This record gives sequence, structure tokens and C-alpha cells, in this order.
Amino acid sequence: MTVPVSSPLRSAGWLLSRLQEPGLVVLDCRFVLTQPDAGEAAYREGHVPGAVYAHLERDLSGPKRPGGAGGRHPLPDPGVLADWLGASGVTPGSTVIAYDDPTGGHGFYAARAWWLLRWLGFTRVFVLDGGLPAYVQSGGTLTRDVPVPAPGYVTPHVQPDWVVDADGVQGRAPGTLLIDSRAAPRYRGDAEPIDPRAGHVPGAVNRDWAGSLDAGGGWRAPDEQARRLAVGDAPVIVYCGSGVSGAANLLALSLAGRPPGPDVQLYAGSWSDWSSDPARPAEVGDPHAP
Repeated sequence: MTVPVSSPLRSAGWLLSRLQEPGLVVLDCRFVLTQPDAGEAAYREGHVPGAVYAHLERDLSGPKRPGGAGGRHPLPDPGVLADWLGASGVTPGSTVIAYDDPTGGHGFYAARAWWLLRWLGFTRVFVLDGGLPAYVQSGGTLTRDVPVPAPGYVTPHVQPDWVVDADGVQGRAPGTLLIDSRAAPRYRGDAEPIDPRAGHVPGAVNRDWAGSLDAGGGWRAPDEQARRLAVGDAPVIVYCGSGVSGAANLLALSLAGRPPGPDVQLYAGSWSDWSSDPARPAEVGDPHAP
């Protein structure tokens, strides 16, 4: 199945002008990794009218496996994800827009939803540029009413070559650019607050996902993303801590003209999967620093 390419972003004005349109599905993806209930609590306090809450660990991830294999946020089973999307009102004709709150470093959850739907074969899915703050600043109102969507249905058309596992990373083709999307201290191994070991996959370069956003929480322009990521035409594998913040770099790559595909892949298990096996090597420091 060929997945058409289009800009992954839509503006707050675009959303405001279409809120009443049939077929629009809005996903509220707010989440805090250290407080798993915070995003849903914020949703109950106020959200875009009609928005359905998408919980990172309940809806946008699969069950964790013993020993950490597969990482902290494994990809959901495609059929389970499709069923949840259908229960959220998504049909093949729907347009889906996901948002989060990019303030405080929480601007990658909507990108995770965007990437998952694209991986499932869905084409009309977007991320709200600037997130919920941009919507409110543009005059959007919030509600506490929780919608009851009319049931829809989604048939999964999974893109299997958009994803690699640890073996695929280890056996990647020469010339492949391996991007670590975490903050520099974690990439260097200065500290590791979450995963079993510190450091990064040998050969990876660091492109902190947070650089994809400007000071106001909006996504940087395509030319800025291209300069920041500096991938050229090379095949790319993106990873992060658990396959979530890496989605922000995948969205940034899409903005720069390199959408997800067989040559722009996600290592879904990411460092949490890699570091769970002590036999896999880890590199510390930044060998690419001037």
C-alpha cells in the first residue's frame, strides 16, 4: 500500500474552522512520563470540544514484556490499535488531528499518535502546530464534556518496513544515519534516570527531539529542520528512550521532505530495549563533538 505524503501539521485556525465538520476526529494526547495520570486529569479539566483522550500507555502502546525486551512503550498490536481508533469514531473517511501541550518538554505525544496512524496505513492524520496553547491563544474554547463517539472502523494496513528491531539496528546498511533523539546528557551517558544502562547505541549521532520546536512550542520551518537534522539522502533510523520522543524527529524529518518509509525508520524499542540486554554494546561521550 502506498501512503501519500502531505504536511503533518495543521494550524489552530484550521482546527477552529473545522470543529463542526463531520468526519473530523480530534485526539488529546497530553501526557507526562513521570505522572501517567496527569494528562487524563488535564483532559477532564478542559479539552477541545469533541476531543477523545488518547493515553500513551493504555491506547498508544502495547503491553510491556518481561525483562524490558521491546522497550518501555512497545508498539500496540495493529488490530488492537485499529479497534480503539474505531471506538474513538475513526472511519476510513475521517480526518484525524492530534494535539498535546508542548510546554515543559511534553511536545512529542501527538507526534507518536501521528506516526502510529501513518504506520497503520492511515493518510489523513495531522498534528496541531503549537498544541493546545496555540488553540487557546487563537480563541478556542475548552469543555469538560466527554464525547461519546459514533462507532467507526479502521482496517489496518501496516507498513512493516517502517520499523526495525535491535537486530536491524545492529545489521543496518553502511551509510545509514542512526539518530538518538534524547537530550545530550542521556546520549553521552552522563546520567540515566530511567533505563538499565547509560550511553547510546554505538555509531549514533545526537539530535535532541526538543530542537524540532521553537521557543513558543511551534514546529520549526522545513529548512530549519533540514539543517538541524542534517541527514541528506542517507537512510535514517531514529530512536530515543522508548520510541515516543523519537516520533518528534520523524515528524521533523517529514517536514524536511523525508517522510516515514523504508528509508526513514523507527527503532521502536529504542534505548530501553537496547540497554535491557547486557550483551549489546553501549558507547558513552560524544564522539562527534568538535
